[in-house]
Amino acid sequence: MAPEHRGSTRMLLSLAAAVALAVTGSTAVSASAQPKSAGLREVMFVGNNWDGTADVIKSTGDLARIGRINVIPDKDQRLTEIYLNPIKLAFFLGIRLGPGEGHDQFVDDMYSTPDGSAIVVSRPSFADVVSIDVATGKVNWRFPVSGFRADHMAVSPDGKRVAVSASTSNTVHVLDIVTGKQLGSFSAGDKPHENVFTDGGKYLWNMSIGEVNTALDDPSMDWTKGDRHITVVDATTYRQVKVIDMRERLDAFGRKDLSDAVRPVAFTPDESKLYFQVSFFNGFLEYDVAKDKITRAKTLPKNPETSEDRTTWVNDSRHHGLSMSPDGKKLCVAGTMDDYATVVDRESLQEGPLVPTSKPYWATVSGDGTACVVSESGADRVTAIDFATGEKTASVSVGDHPQRVRIGHVAADWTGPSGS
Repeated sequence: MAPEHRGSTRMLLSLAAAVALAVTGSTAVSASAQPKSAGLREVMFVGNNWDGTADVIKSTGDLARIGRINVIPDKDQRLTEIYLNPIKLAFFLGIRLGPGEGHDQFVDDMYSTPDGSAIVVSRPSFADVVSIDVATGKVNWRFPVSGFRADHMAVSPDGKRVAVSASTSNTVHVLDIVTGKQLGSFSAGDKPHENVFTDGGKYLWNMSIGEVNTALDDPSMDWTKGDRHITVVDATTYRQVKVIDMRERLDAFGRKDLSDAVRPVAFTPDESKLYFQVSFFNGFLEYDVAKDKITRAKTLPKNPETSEDRTTWVNDSRHHGLSMSPDGKKLCVAGTMDDYATVVDRESLQEGPLVPTSKPYWATVSGDGTACVVSESGADRVTAIDFATGEKTASVSVGDHPQRVRIGHVAADWTGPSGS
């Protein structure tokens, strides 16, 4: 999701409409571990939400840009459909005036197919997922999600399935990444958000964040935010196997003051621990999967220049973006509203230097695993921070309002779609 301003216009979007033990000791497999075919080059895709483009940059080193893909080549057709349907138009405008801060949201998340021939993109304002041929720039297939908005995705460890949150219908769809055919779906909590495959693709976790587009952000009004929980399903049958209500775990941990809206997460390599951010909190928590309990919390520094008016924070999330080094020793945190990113030692929970960044919106890991990579949505840049030193090592200009950054692959000699 993108940041949003508050006010009466933001209400339009709302109004218009046993695994715990099983995963312990298993190994998480990231998108970068997908099978690589001969002749492919590892890259990073950067989703420029307001542009409707995806920049393709080097996955290591100086992060230099390789090419750019237009992910809304069918824009005119989609807009015609929307403007001819009063209900779709109401939601479309609600997204623009709320989460989009006056802009349309054209790309939220993206992954490449295993053969590197296409990029699969979720497009919030168009309420769909599309596959774009990276050689021609044309649409291979389109899947309209249920409801009126598409959000975060996840790709299975083998690269064959992609899960997408349909945020206004409280549904997660799982698609064949090559054909776009729906393989299954399941119900989640209110406003499903991040998705994560675990145990080699055996399970799929979804984190619902509830309503974040209202100005009812005072703690006394938290009950208006909806039903927020983690839903864990069998990734073959899509049947629910566990529900984790963090409200109960937070209360037991002594943090009744914190929201239970789980935001970005990061598992340890063995998936025994889950680190997660929650709404309105400048920090993160540690959850022991086998013990089914929160074990530690880390509060990070506040920027004295950041307003304490919670209604001004992006989508209720003071901090939004979390990743972990491949060895599991370091965490990287995007301090969104506090305009910094920092590397945190996982054992001691001591943060490193606060690296100035402009509204960092996401955190991932470089292709070689040595750096955290964050999107600076306020500066239209992507920046790398060394896990070992905590210092900035590279930064590159990208398109308008970068959000999600994902590892993927293209042909070794690719420089952009033909005719672009």
